[in-house]
Amino acid sequence: MQIIPNSIQDLIDEFAKLPGIGPKTAQRLTFYLLRKPDKSSEDLGKAAEGLKKGIRFCSVCCNFTDNDVCSICSDNSRDKSIVCLVGEPLDVVALEKSGAYRGQYHVLGGVISPVEGIGPDDLFIAQLMTRLKSGDIKELIIATNPNLEGEATALYIQKMVQPIGIQITRIARGLPVGGDLEYADEITLSRALEGRRDY
Repeated sequence: MQIIPNSIQDLIDEFAKLPGIGPKTAQRLTFYLLRKPDKSSEDLGKAAEGLKKGIRFCSVCCNFTDNDVCSICSDNSRDKSIVCLVGEPLDVVALEKSGAYRGQYHVLGGVISPVEGIGPDDLFIAQLMTRLKSGDIKELIIATNPNLEGEATALYIQKMVQPIGIQITRIARGLPVGGDLEYADEITLSRALEGRRDY
């Protein structure tokens, strides 16, 4: 016996495919939309449908944009001699929210992950190398995630960039503000000690 109509189940199944959305949350989202006025569902559908139509990769940093060059790359007040290398566009969002960085970015579009079949050729590494060889960039900050794939990608990039002679730095890693030493894992503690500085 079918309890949920096919059209409802189809939307539940689509929501459940999204990262961080489990079956229960997918059901809640679907039934929430059913209770809302038709305009809400239509607006969501139009936004989802138009999502990829006007979006492209920035010709400079490979981030998502709706123009040829994104707003960060076209901002003349930013330091164009420093490039922060990140794995995903969401990493740019996180760094921009901090307000602590005023240079440029380069988005790889992922990280090297043999398990998922992602190799260096699947990322925007060739575009990065072209940028770095232009001679305008003095420092590359590697800001990939401190996990196995992020570290492997950072090491690969470091080996590729070293012959160019550009300064290569890595974002500091360690304890988060408000974290307790007793709950930190060994790798986090060792990285926090390695990254210590004068007080």
